[in-house]
Amino acid sequence: MMIPFVDLKAQYQAIKSEVDAAIARVLDSACFVLGPEVEAFEAAFAEYVGATFCIGVSSGTAAIQLAVMACQIGAGDEVIVPANSFFATAEGVSTAGATPVFVDADRASYTIDVSKIERAITPRTRAIMPVHLYGQVADLDPIFQLAARYNLDLIEDAAQAHGSEYRGCRVGALGRVGCFSFYPGKNLGAYGEGGAVVTNDAEVARRVRLLRDHGSERKYQHEVIGYNFRLEAMQAAVLNVKLQFLDQWNELRRAHAARYAELLAGADLQTPSEMPYARHVYHLYVVQYEDRAALQQHLSDAGIQTGIHYPVPIHLQPAYASLGYKAGDFPEAEQQSGRVLSLPMFPELTDEQIVRVAEVCASAAERVMVA
Repeated sequence: MMIPFVDLKAQYQAIKSEVDAAIARVLDSACFVLGPEVEAFEAAFAEYVGATFCIGVSSGTAAIQLAVMACQIGAGDEVIVPANSFFATAEGVSTAGATPVFVDADRASYTIDVSKIERAITPRTRAIMPVHLYGQVADLDPIFQLAARYNLDLIEDAAQAHGSEYRGCRVGALGRVGCFSFYPGKNLGAYGEGGAVVTNDAEVARRVRLLRDHGSERKYQHEVIGYNFRLEAMQAAVLNVKLQFLDQWNELRRAHAARYAELLAGADLQTPSEMPYARHVYHLYVVQYEDRAALQQHLSDAGIQTGIHYPVPIHLQPAYASLGYKAGDFPEAEQQSGRVLSLPMFPELTDEQIVRVAEVCASAAERVMVA
């Protein structure tokens, strides 16, 4: 039997009655964009992450763009971002009018290498945007120190880190502003697109609300040119149901990761580490192997789905060719992009499935070594 990379059907079946009731409530209300369902989710998610304000938006990418713009960063400004992340991290900076400046990845955590950030700071730098990648938290204390020293904003990209913690505090509201994605496969996923900006800064929250809704605070009165980046009520209603289960699901992910680590301890694979300052929530369970293509094929032949996050670092994407980066500029991110492989990871994984993945993974790695 095939083992999927993620199984959203299994999750839906577990909470079907609650989700169906929430969707029916939205249909009965006929209020489909913003409104009470969105406001209820914004309040609940703000409380969950420890923020004063949460503003629901149409996607995680929109959240990044609006967060940058709400910090009044734009044309001529630079934002420091990791080279190892999903494209949207840099894309949101660019669509806000600013320029992303890349920094290499840390070997152990996969997140931004804090020892290399300072050399990337220029007179045009306005913010640092660490990414809590794969559910692993970036090391924030050194970044806070740099941000204070150079008077920079800290914008957290927490799109893969719902419920992750840095030194006991949930991420997202630790910097000036934080960005979340609710893409369906995330630890907290909608049934479509969705995102949120969280902050403790009332003025930043006001600007995000203004920009997400055509620059309007009152209907048909537009203060600035904005966007149609509003969160739909249906997605908010689903997210409100799922938020109640998020901690439980994250604990299951952590248990699955511990089981993988136990079973793969003797295999010739680099398994993920939880940093001493972090509570990892394993949005992805990412291993490294020299001959990834062969390993992935062996797993596929055994009916095990895997993913690659991400095969091309952002600085080498054609879209950023004009910035002049070249192969070799960020060797750790480039090496990871050629070696990382994401194994099945979702709360509903069974122990039987985990054992099967680990057995095939270990035996596949052995055959690759012999070959």
